[in-house]
Amino acid sequence: MFEQVAAEIRRAILDGEAAPGERLPPAKDLAAELGVNSNTVLRALRLLRDEGLLEFRRGRGVTVTGTPERAALTAKALELVDLARGHGYRRDELVRLIESLP
Repeated sequence: MFEQVAAEIRRAILDGEAAPGERLPPAKDLAAELGVNSNTVLRALRLLRDEGLLEFRRGRGVTVTGTPERAALTAKALELVDLARGHGYRRDELVRLIESLP
């Protein structure tokens, strides 16, 4: 479920609905809006932070740091990782394959 929430926020960044520098609503407000548990939203936000799309700032909340271009690239990279997993590739094998490309 958290991956679906992350995908919705990623799409908002991609579509320009959430621009770099913009603060997101608190997790409890996002959870109420999306009809999910606050912990689900927090897990999704951490995932997007790890992808470089969000930044957590003490006392200032969650800020969008990624661009629509980065969101698009991240979405495609996640699709590639899912495809590779579906075909039995491990992450290190996928990385080697990508590094071998011209």
